[in-house]
Amino acid sequence: MSKRKSCLGIALMLGLMALTGWMLFRDQPFSRLAGTLSQVRPGWILLGLALMLVFVGCEALCSRLILGRLGHRVPYHSCLGYSFAGFYFSSITPSATGGQPAQIYYMSKDGVPAAHGTLNMMLIAVCYQVTVLGYALVVLFVQPGLLTNLGGGLGLLLVYGAVVNLALTAGMLCLMFLPNAARRLARAVLALLVKLHIVRSPDAAQEKLEHQLSEYRRGADCVRHNPGLVPMLLALTALQLTASFSVPLVVYQAFGLSGHSPFALIGTQALITLAVASLPLPGAVGASEGGFVKAMALFFGSGLVTPAVLVSRGISFYAFLLVSGVVTLCVHLRRRRKECLPARPKLAPSLPRTGSKIIADG
Repeated sequence: MSKRKSCLGIALMLGLMALTGWMLFRDQPFSRLAGTLSQVRPGWILLGLALMLVFVGCEALCSRLILGRLGHRVPYHSCLGYSFAGFYFSSITPSATGGQPAQIYYMSKDGVPAAHGTLNMMLIAVCYQVTVLGYALVVLFVQPGLLTNLGGGLGLLLVYGAVVNLALTAGMLCLMFLPNAARRLARAVLALLVKLHIVRSPDAAQEKLEHQLSEYRRGADCVRHNPGLVPMLLALTALQLTASFSVPLVVYQAFGLSGHSPFALIGTQALITLAVASLPLPGAVGASEGGFVKAMALFFGSGLVTPAVLVSRGISFYAFLLVSGVVTLCVHLRRRRKECLPARPKLAPSLPRTGSKIIADG
């Protein structure tokens, strides 16, 4: 992602943060807010941050598994760096569009071909979308009353988020497992874009399209030759999302509250995430806070829901945005330093001494 787009994304996010803060706390005296926050038990806050580490760590483990199947022995700490970079750039770009390209970029710097990096992110995206939808379906089946608690506006956003997720998931699966149908559909869309003069270089676009379709087919081949990979990825993604969705539950305990089941809090956060994640806002800033205030008032009450959204989003987004930014900077500087180091001269292979024993592997 270019520096200009990054700066614009950060500026937009800061503007949304300022507007959201004003909307949330304009009727909340600072002294009362500070007094409420002072009652929060810090141990639960640390647990919430640990859950976010699990969130990032699970994605890193998914990357390590996929890249390993593709023949790349990438250390786990490098995969963690990719995941932190993805979190950071996803947070500062609308609809999280900058996260995956950033991860592919850093993978390529470590010698992973861009095609394999793209395949890695595609498989992770498919598993993520499927798991989010599955989570929401389970929640609505087990506790349908939670949908009523969302209200009309947030309910419509939930329908929008579900439709977008279904479309993205179906599209990616079609590209992977129905290549002929995907090629016909993609060519029809490309022809329409050319007629509308949106695409001005049809030959170059066609070449890129064919290359992308071939990468999706490689993804399907990877899945077919590794039948145990997808179940492992789905299990890790379920753990990843459960960790993220559990942050409001941790905040609920941090305020010393009781009376509602953990599943109700986790399920409500799952529905909020599905509703707002597809909105074209950096980090879903504004929409996430508004959705939390609307849906979580049932659990925290009108008096505590505003401090609760501050703590919950502070753990799951703002604090971790700072952490991921620092880690991403370290990853970037390490790559720069590595590129600046002079290449070591290759030593000629030494011949064994006379009379020495040569032990062959085998």
